[in-house]
Amino acid sequence: MDQFEDFFKEHYPTVRRALILALGSTELAEDATQEAFVRACVRWSRVRVMERPAAWVYVTATNNARDQFRRSQRQAVAQERSSRPDLSLDDPAAAIARVDVVRALDALPPRQRLAVVLRYLGGLRNEEVARAMKCSVGTVKSTVHTALANLRVEFEEAAS
Repeated sequence: MDQFEDFFKEHYPTVRRALILALGSTELAEDATQEAFVRACVRWSRVRVMERPAAWVYVTATNNARDQFRRSQRQAVAQERSSRPDLSLDDPAAAIARVDVVRALDALPPRQRLAVVLRYLGGLRNEEVARAMKCSVGTVKSTVHTALANLRVEFEEAAS
Protein backbone atom coordinates (compact mmCIF):
# COMPACT_ATOMS: atom_id res chain seq x y z
CA MET A 1 0.00 0.00 0.00
CA ASP A 2 3.01 2.29 0.44
CA GLN A 3 3.47 2.18 -3.33
CA PHE A 4 -0.04 3.52 -3.86
CA GLU A 5 0.48 6.28 -1.31
CA ASP A 6 3.66 7.35 -3.12
CA PHE A 7 1.83 7.19 -6.47
CA PHE A 8 -1.04 9.25 -5.04
CA LYS A 9 1.26 11.91 -3.55
CA GLU A 10 3.16 12.22 -6.83
CA HIS A 11 0.25 12.34 -9.28
CA TYR A 12 -2.84 13.67 -7.49
CA PRO A 13 -1.93 17.39 -7.66
CA THR A 14 -1.05 17.21 -11.35
CA VAL A 15 -4.17 15.29 -12.34
CA ARG A 16 -6.35 17.67 -10.30
CA ARG A 17 -4.80 20.80 -11.85
CA ALA A 18 -5.08 19.40 -15.37
CA LEU A 19 -8.74 18.55 -14.88
CA ILE A 20 -9.49 21.96 -13.39
CA LEU A 21 -8.09 23.55 -16.54
CA ALA A 22 -9.82 21.07 -18.81
CA LEU A 23 -13.21 21.16 -17.13
CA GLY A 24 -13.31 24.73 -15.85
CA SER A 25 -14.71 23.55 -12.53
CA THR A 26 -12.72 22.90 -9.38
CA GLU A 27 -15.55 20.94 -7.79
CA LEU A 28 -16.10 18.65 -10.78
CA ALA A 29 -12.34 18.17 -11.21
CA GLU A 30 -11.81 17.27 -7.55
CA ASP A 31 -14.70 14.81 -7.56
CA ALA A 32 -13.48 13.13 -10.74
CA THR A 33 -9.87 13.03 -9.55
CA GLN A 34 -10.78 11.59 -6.17
CA GLU A 35 -13.02 8.95 -7.73
CA ALA A 36 -10.28 7.96 -10.19
CA PHE A 37 -7.75 7.53 -7.39
CA VAL A 38 -10.24 5.50 -5.34
CA ARG A 39 -10.72 3.22 -8.34
CA ALA A 40 -6.95 3.01 -8.80
CA CYS A 41 -6.53 2.05 -5.14
CA VAL A 42 -9.17 -0.67 -5.37
CA ARG A 43 -7.52 -2.02 -8.53
CA TRP A 44 -3.96 -1.21 -7.49
CA SER A 45 -2.62 -4.71 -8.12
CA ARG A 46 -3.60 -4.32 -11.80
CA VAL A 47 -3.02 -0.59 -12.19
CA ARG A 48 0.50 -0.54 -10.75
CA VAL A 49 1.81 -2.99 -13.36
CA MET A 50 0.48 -0.94 -16.28
CA GLU A 51 3.02 0.78 -18.49
CA ARG A 52 1.60 4.20 -17.51
CA PRO A 53 -0.64 4.00 -14.43
CA ALA A 54 -1.01 7.79 -14.31
CA ALA A 55 -2.49 7.74 -17.81
CA TRP A 56 -5.09 5.22 -16.59
CA VAL A 57 -6.00 7.65 -13.80
CA TYR A 58 -6.35 10.55 -16.27
CA VAL A 59 -8.59 8.47 -18.52
CA THR A 60 -10.68 7.24 -15.58
CA ALA A 61 -10.99 10.74 -14.14
CA THR A 62 -11.97 12.18 -17.50
CA ASN A 63 -14.61 9.51 -18.06
CA ASN A 64 -15.92 10.03 -14.54
CA ALA A 65 -16.15 13.78 -15.08
CA ARG A 66 -18.00 13.26 -18.34
CA ASP A 67 -20.48 10.95 -16.61
CA GLN A 68 -21.02 13.41 -13.77
CA PHE A 69 -21.49 16.21 -16.25
CA ARG A 70 -24.12 14.28 -18.16
CA ARG A 71 -25.92 13.21 -14.99
CA SER A 72 -26.23 16.81 -13.90
CA GLN A 73 -27.83 17.50 -17.31
CA ARG A 74 -25.12 19.84 -18.43
CA GLN A 75 -25.52 22.37 -15.65
CA ALA A 76 -23.49 25.51 -16.07
CA VAL A 77 -19.85 24.59 -15.53
CA ALA A 78 -18.74 28.16 -16.12
CA GLN A 79 -18.19 29.01 -12.45
CA GLU A 80 -16.30 32.03 -11.39
CA ARG A 81 -12.73 31.47 -12.58
CA SER A 82 -11.31 32.37 -9.21
CA SER A 83 -10.74 28.69 -8.49
CA ARG A 84 -7.71 28.33 -10.73
CA PRO A 85 -4.58 26.34 -9.94
CA ASP A 86 -2.24 28.09 -7.54
CA LEU A 87 0.02 30.58 -9.28
CA SER A 88 3.45 31.12 -7.82
CA LEU A 89 4.10 34.67 -6.67
CA ASP A 90 7.82 33.90 -6.33
CA ASP A 91 8.31 34.50 -10.04
CA PRO A 92 5.98 37.24 -11.32
CA ALA A 93 6.91 36.66 -14.97
CA ALA A 94 6.05 32.97 -14.68
CA ALA A 95 2.78 33.82 -12.92
CA ILE A 96 1.83 36.25 -15.69
CA ALA A 97 2.70 33.64 -18.33
CA ARG A 98 0.50 31.08 -16.54
CA VAL A 99 -2.38 33.54 -16.39
CA ASP A 100 -1.98 34.14 -20.13
CA VAL A 101 -2.05 30.39 -20.79
CA VAL A 102 -5.15 29.93 -18.62
CA ARG A 103 -6.90 32.78 -20.45
CA ALA A 104 -5.94 31.33 -23.81
CA LEU A 105 -7.21 27.90 -22.76
CA ASP A 106 -10.46 29.49 -21.59
CA ALA A 107 -10.94 30.91 -25.09
CA LEU A 108 -10.88 27.42 -26.61
CA PRO A 109 -14.05 25.37 -27.05
CA PRO A 110 -14.35 22.74 -24.26
CA ARG A 111 -13.41 19.78 -26.48
CA GLN A 112 -10.26 21.50 -27.76
CA ARG A 113 -9.33 22.61 -24.24
CA LEU A 114 -9.72 19.06 -22.92
CA ALA A 115 -7.61 17.59 -25.73
CA VAL A 116 -4.78 20.11 -25.23
CA VAL A 117 -4.77 19.76 -21.45
CA LEU A 118 -4.74 15.94 -21.53
CA ARG A 119 -2.12 15.83 -24.29
CA TYR A 120 0.33 18.45 -23.08
CA LEU A 121 -0.35 19.12 -19.40
CA GLY A 122 -1.37 15.56 -18.62
CA GLY A 123 1.35 14.10 -20.80
CA LEU A 124 -0.98 11.52 -22.31
CA ARG A 125 -0.29 9.94 -25.67
CA ASN A 126 -2.74 10.53 -28.52
CA GLU A 127 -4.14 7.01 -28.03
CA GLU A 128 -4.76 7.68 -24.34
CA VAL A 129 -6.41 11.03 -25.07
CA ALA A 130 -8.62 9.29 -27.64
CA ARG A 131 -9.67 6.72 -25.06
CA ALA A 132 -10.41 9.44 -22.50
CA MET A 133 -12.40 11.50 -24.99
CA LYS A 134 -14.07 8.45 -26.54
CA CYS A 135 -13.04 9.30 -30.07
CA SER A 136 -10.52 8.18 -32.67
CA VAL A 137 -6.82 9.03 -32.62
CA GLY A 138 -7.33 10.97 -35.84
CA THR A 139 -9.98 13.10 -34.16
CA VAL A 140 -7.58 13.81 -31.30
CA LYS A 141 -4.84 14.85 -33.72
CA SER A 142 -7.22 17.09 -35.64
CA THR A 143 -8.68 18.60 -32.46
CA VAL A 144 -5.23 19.30 -30.99
CA HIS A 145 -4.03 20.75 -34.30
CA THR A 146 -7.00 23.12 -34.47
CA ALA A 147 -6.64 24.04 -30.79
CA LEU A 148 -2.95 24.87 -31.20
CA ALA A 149 -3.76 27.02 -34.23
CA ASN A 150 -6.39 28.84 -32.16
CA LEU A 151 -3.90 29.30 -29.33
CA ARG A 152 -1.33 30.74 -31.74
CA VAL A 153 -3.90 33.27 -32.95
CA GLU A 154 -4.82 34.09 -29.33
CA PHE A 155 -1.18 34.70 -28.35
CA GLU A 156 -0.40 36.68 -31.52
CA GLU A 157 -3.37 38.95 -30.84
CA ALA A 158 -2.27 39.36 -27.22
CA ALA A 159 1.24 40.26 -28.35
CA SER A 160 -0.03 42.94 -30.75
